[in-house]
Amino acid sequence: MERLVDMSDCRCGVLRKAWELPFLAEPEEVAALRRIVRLHLTQWGLPEVVEAAQLCVSELVANVITHVGSHTPTTFGLTMRDTCVRIEIGDPDTRALPTLLAAEADAESGRGMALLDAVADRWGVILRSDTKVTWCELATGLGSPTDHTGGPRVDRAEALIGRYGERGVPTGDTGSPLTVAVAEEAAIDVIADLLHWLRAHGCDPDEALDRAQVHFEAECISGLSR
Repeated sequence: MERLVDMSDCRCGVLRKAWELPFLAEPEEVAALRRIVRLHLTQWGLPEVVEAAQLCVSELVANVITHVGSHTPTTFGLTMRDTCVRIEIGDPDTRALPTLLAAEADAESGRGMALLDAVADRWGVILRSDTKVTWCELATGLGSPTDHTGGPRVDRAEALIGRYGERGVPTGDTGSPLTVAVAEEAAIDVIADLLHWLRAHGCDPDEALDRAQVHFEAECISGLSR
């Protein structure tokens, strides 16, 4: 029996391009940055780290507002550092360094960096001549920076998409990585063929799509709540 592909055999790497945004450190910007984090990490196939990443961004920006000042020109960066998601917040004050304090449980301030320290796997500060960058990293459990998550369902789909994708590559090139564009077209071919199969066997393709969408959304919500 053939072995289903596992995460280490990913045929088409997930593209996770570094992203940077300049903004002014104001409380109103935090909600927008949290939405951006959710959007990018979801597109990167990493929804399980969204909540932790949003918390880290909120605390890092709040730290700039509190200790450097509101309306400070600031930069936000989101990258992959090996298999970790890396968040960077840069500001122009090289004197106001983030400090990990032992705040009392009922204290109204001073808990920000403690929360960051509890959530992030690593964090630190990079000092440059005219700026400082406070960064943190969140582990993803990926096998490589371009690997995917998703469990057995994604692994089975990966194997099937690989077979479909090989129909569009030159003879002798099977086994070489598929581009994301080729893999996406292969996935669409898989879905279309399955819909034809359903109709040929007296089933309703539209009803099957609706049921599949319900199952998919329910499993996504369940994964985020774990």
